Amino acid sequence: MLYNLLDASAVWAGIGSVLLAVLILLVMVTVHEFGHYIAGKILKFKINEFSVGFGPVLFQRVSKKTGEKFSLRLIPLGGYCAFEDEDGLQAEGEKEAGMPENTPVEEVFTDESLRPVDAPAGNTGAGERPQASGEKTASDKAASGKFCDQAPWKRIIVLVSGALMNYLLALLLIFISFFAFGQLMLMPYRVEASDTVAAEYSLQDRDIILSADGKQVYMTTDLMNAVKDRQEGEEIVFRVSRVVDAETGAREEREVVVRLRRATDFENSADTDRLWEALGVAKQTDDEGNVLTDGNGNPSYLIYSTPYRFGFLQTIGNAFMYSFRIAGAIFQVLGELLMGALGVDAFGGPITTIAVTSQIASRGLQPFLEIAAYIGVNLAVFNLLPIPALDGSKVVFTAIEWVRGKPINRKVEAIIHAVGFLLILGFAVLVDVLQFL
Repeated sequence: MLYNLLDASAVWAGIGSVLLAVLILLVMVTVHEFGHYIAGKILKFKINEFSVGFGPVLFQRVSKKTGEKFSLRLIPLGGYCAFEDEDGLQAEGEKEAGMPENTPVEEVFTDESLRPVDAPAGNTGAGERPQASGEKTASDKAASGKFCDQAPWKRIIVLVSGALMNYLLALLLIFISFFAFGQLMLMPYRVEASDTVAAEYSLQDRDIILSADGKQVYMTTDLMNAVKDRQEGEEIVFRVSRVVDAETGAREEREVVVRLRRATDFENSADTDRLWEALGVAKQTDDEGNVLTDGNGNPSYLIYSTPYRFGFLQTIGNAFMYSFRIAGAIFQVLGELLMGALGVDAFGGPITTIAVTSQIASRGLQPFLEIAAYIGVNLAVFNLLPIPALDGSKVVFTAIEWVRGKPINRKVEAIIHAVGFLLILGFAVLVDVLQFL
C-alpha cells in the first residue's frame, strides 16, 4: 500500500512538473504576442483577435468598441495576435482587381473622357501619375488599419516588439532571481588529487568560480571560452570564492593559479567532459566506486550551480550581462550547427523542451525563474532570426520594401513563409525523434 502511494505521488509530481513547464511556455508565448498587440494598438493597427492558445475556443469576448476578439483556446502551446490583412493578400487582390500600382502615366488617360479639363493631351501637367478614381492615398491606407497598408517603420516596430517583450520579461526574472537568491555560479563540489599537479595549482573543493583569465564566468560556455585552446600544464589565473573556515563556512575571494590537467581543445560547446577533466573536477560514483553517467552515457561530474551574492550595482550589471551571455550562447550553438561542429541530435523540439524545463522548474523557485528567463531570451533571439515564417524574416521583407519603395509580390512572400513554417515544424519533430533513438 505504501509503495502504491509513493508511486502515485511520483506520478502526480511528474504531471505537475510537466504542467509547470507548459505554463512557462504559454506565458512566454502570450507575452510575445502581447508585445505585438500593444505596439499595434499604439500605432493604430487594426487587430482582429488576440488569442491565448490554439484550437477550439473555450472562451471568447468581443470588444464592443473596437470589435477585437479576445480568445482562450484549448491547446496551451502558443497563441497569436491577428492583424487585419497581415499577409497583404487582401490588398494584393484588391490591387489586381483595379489599376496596377505602376501603370504608366500615358496609359492612365487612354480614354479622353477621363482627362482633367485643365490637363493638356499626352501628359498630366506635373509629370506624376494622378490618383485614379477609387485609388487610395497613403493616408487612406494608414487609416484603414490594415497591417500591410502601414508605413514600413511601423510594421518593423510591431514585428520586433514581441521579441522585445520576451527579453524584458526575461530580464525582470533574472533581476528577481539575482536579488532574491543570488547569482548562480559554478562550483566544483570535489576536486581530485593529482600526482602531477600540486594542490596549490588546483581548484579546491567547493571553490565558487567567479572569473577565469580575467573574464567573468556566468555560464559553462563562458568558462569554456576563457580556457579553450590551452595546452596541458598551462597555467590560468582564476578568481574564486574559497571556504576559509570549515566550521562557519566563511568565504574569501582570492586569485589562484590553476594548472590544466589536459588540453582544452574542445570540439564544441557540448564538450564539457574535457573542461572538467582539465580542471580536475571529480566524477560522481556510487557506493561501489562505479562512475555514474547521465542519460547519454557520459560521466557525471561533481560540478554544481550555487547562489552567490554580489553588491547592488554589480548585481544589476551582472543581470544585463547574463541575459546577453544567454543570447551569445544561442548564437554560438547555432554557429556550431551550421559549421558542422554540433549535430542536430544536440537540439530538442517542443517535447524535449517541456521535459527539460519540467525537470529544472520543479527543483525550486530559483531554478524556475532561471529556466523561464532562459526560455524568454531564447524566444527573443530565435524569433528575430531571418528564417522564413519568423518575425526576423518578416522584418527583412519589410526592410526590402522600404528600400525599393514597393513590396515583393505578397503571394510569393506568403509561399516563402509557409514553406519556412513547414521546415521549422519538420526540424522540431526531427530533433525530438532523434532524442529517443
